[in-house]
Amino acid sequence: MINKVIFGKILSQLSVGSIKVKYWDDTVKTYGEGDLYSTITIKDPKVLKDIILKRDLGFGEAYMDERIIVSDDELLGLLRLTEENSSLITNSFGKKIGYKYQINSKKNQKQQIKSHYDLGNEFYKLWLDDTLTYTCAYFKSDNDTLEQAQRQKIDHVLRKLQLQKGQEFVDIGCGWGYLVITAAKKYGARGLGVTLSKEQYQFANNLAKKEGVDHLVSFENINYQDLISSKKQYDRVVSVGILEHIGKGNLNQYFNVVNKLLKPGGISVLHSITQQHEREIPAWLDKYIFPGGYIPSLREIIKILPDYGMRIIDIENLRPHYVLTLKEWLKRFNMHIPEITNMYDDRFIHMWKLYLIGSISSFNYGDNDLSQIVFTKGINNDIPITRDFLYKG
Repeated sequence: MINKVIFGKILSQLSVGSIKVKYWDDTVKTYGEGDLYSTITIKDPKVLKDIILKRDLGFGEAYMDERIIVSDDELLGLLRLTEENSSLITNSFGKKIGYKYQINSKKNQKQQIKSHYDLGNEFYKLWLDDTLTYTCAYFKSDNDTLEQAQRQKIDHVLRKLQLQKGQEFVDIGCGWGYLVITAAKKYGARGLGVTLSKEQYQFANNLAKKEGVDHLVSFENINYQDLISSKKQYDRVVSVGILEHIGKGNLNQYFNVVNKLLKPGGISVLHSITQQHEREIPAWLDKYIFPGGYIPSLREIIKILPDYGMRIIDIENLRPHYVLTLKEWLKRFNMHIPEITNMYDDRFIHMWKLYLIGSISSFNYGDNDLSQIVFTKGINNDIPITRDFLYKG
């Protein structure tokens, strides 16, 4: 079978690690000469053609359809193998993928966000922490619970914002609202959170009332670009996990909005996944998880900030923290598969497991980082000259 020969020839060129493949015809082959990273079972000969032609999209769909059988640990090993042999995989598979990436434009963004974030609050409550914070946590110790680490992340971001009582701020992509509400409770700041997710918007409003800060905070179910129509400016602007949804080529769009929202001397904190090199997200991620998504490189962001008069005052890489966060999410997701099965089918469960395990691999072995960038609009000579204030209290 020609596809089996081609597939085996490519895998025989592995320079790091090895893989054992159990085929549908009961033959077993080990490729590579290093440590065994993974063992997989291929149930359908068509899988080989799909992987050869479509790379990650072919593999992902075969895994979702259970035409490839692999345990969670073995899947992580397989994805590590692809990361550590990325040149071989990229240059050998997917030459004829024919996938058309989804266009990220203002008119498409609401539906793109809805497809992921409006899966239902009950779904997310099963495996996120009790604050429903769906971004990288901040661990002070390997023994921290996810609940501790997410609250520590919120505090870490708010300290970087240097909020003061009575100041006004806007949270672009506020999620379920916990950061905005915490800022009001701890600092007496007046906050506006915006999200395109209807489920998040409704939850955040209810939470603000429950926490007794609805007189200080408000939420809007709008596109962040619509914020500038009021011409209102804020002391602070924060966004945690929104830049990945802005779309390729749209960074100017985002920073133009931040520039118009922020008062002169104002502080902004940007928390975003970044990557080392400029490349599109995998086709499978675009099709099934984050339609229209794009992960910017750190140098793309740094290059554009001076165009808007922004001055960087701090950059921190929290990459190891995202590995710990994702492992917690995966553990909790697996614990609640019986409940998730009542909401969604097996294909959905496999899709999300691949997404979570793939993300662990990308941060642990691949190109992804988690960057927190603090910058000011123009010069601000009143900011602390050391980072000591971040670690007090």
